[in-house]
Amino acid sequence: MLINLSPLRKYRDFRLLFLGQLVSFLGSMITYVAVPYQVYELTQSNLMVGLLGTVQLVPVLLFGLVGGSVADAMDRRKLLLSAEAFMSLGALGLTLNSLLPKPSLFVIFAISALMQTANGFHRPAMDAMVQKLVHVSDLAAVSALGSLRGSVGMVAGPAIGGLLIAAGGAKVAYLVDFGSFLFALVMLWMMRQMPPPEAAHAPGLESILQGLRYAVKRPELIGTYVVDIVAMTFAFPTALFPAMAKGWGGATAAGALFSAMSVGSLLLTALSGWTAQVRRRGAAVVIAAATWGAAVVAFGLAPNLPLALFFLGLAGAADTVSGLFRGVIWNETIPNEMRGRMSGIEMISYMTGPLIGNARAGWLATVTSTEFSITSGGVMCVVGVVLCGFLLPGFWHYRSDSVDQPQASTET
Repeated sequence: MLINLSPLRKYRDFRLLFLGQLVSFLGSMITYVAVPYQVYELTQSNLMVGLLGTVQLVPVLLFGLVGGSVADAMDRRKLLLSAEAFMSLGALGLTLNSLLPKPSLFVIFAISALMQTANGFHRPAMDAMVQKLVHVSDLAAVSALGSLRGSVGMVAGPAIGGLLIAAGGAKVAYLVDFGSFLFALVMLWMMRQMPPPEAAHAPGLESILQGLRYAVKRPELIGTYVVDIVAMTFAFPTALFPAMAKGWGGATAAGALFSAMSVGSLLLTALSGWTAQVRRRGAAVVIAAATWGAAVVAFGLAPNLPLALFFLGLAGAADTVSGLFRGVIWNETIPNEMRGRMSGIEMISYMTGPLIGNARAGWLATVTSTEFSITSGGVMCVVGVVLCGFLLPGFWHYRSDSVDQPQASTET
């Protein structure tokens, strides 16, 4: 079954949000390649590229929960506008720094951290908005569309980023990202005003703790967080792409490596209609995460660029299956008045793993080898997620249940 595009036709505000975030994410993925590539160019160090992930992790941990609490207490559209505007300034700052005769490594790290701080408010607001804009019967299709948006950005963004860097340097890539944020701001401005969620709570510590208590009591939610953190912490290899690309063609090869996982993701997403029929969604997440780890092992052993790209594509397809089912579990089980706080926790879970994983991969490659860092991580990923299935039976046996909610506007 092909992907269901009907939510884009049925919901005007969802369509505007989707288009704006599609372009914005495309620009962000261009920067996603440009930042580590520029850091490696300046330092020639895998360790420094890995440390970039650590620097980005701190604001995610500090502000993910705060951003979720704020998203459950105010107009999410205005919060998203503010976050997009802040990140656009970050892209502009990276551009100006790259124009200097000797770009500052400190500025790159500082702006990257600040943009992750803004993302701590951006992602919870966006996720909570999506749930409010569509009917529950369309949540599976919306989850697939979200994956499609991400896949398109992650395929085209790094590839374009590699070409832009090769043609004009990191400064051109950052400038394009700045333009993508401006487009997203226009799309958000065209949306209708959104009131605060029902039963809104004042943002603060008590609101955050209430969200954490809710998550802890839900085994199906804990499973989605833990499995993803385990999979990404052990088997996320992107910190090593710049070093690997050096022997396979430089910036163009780096763009291909950063895009490869998303090619598999895009192909899987385009054929994702079948996912709506899968009821054992917890088991599907575990199996997909184990497949991701196995594909990363094969990538680490690949002797040339074409095989490396193939196995990265397979890994991306597996990760997309995991992400699709995690997204549906979140949207079909979490009430909207809690959605922002839960999105904050979700963001911490799916960003913590890759950021720690990059730091782990960079450090281990420095003290051993690139191949050992990747393959050992993939093996530990497979073992870890299988253990999660045994240790979290409530998650493994989770089945989808229909939950009714008020019909969203279908104005076009």
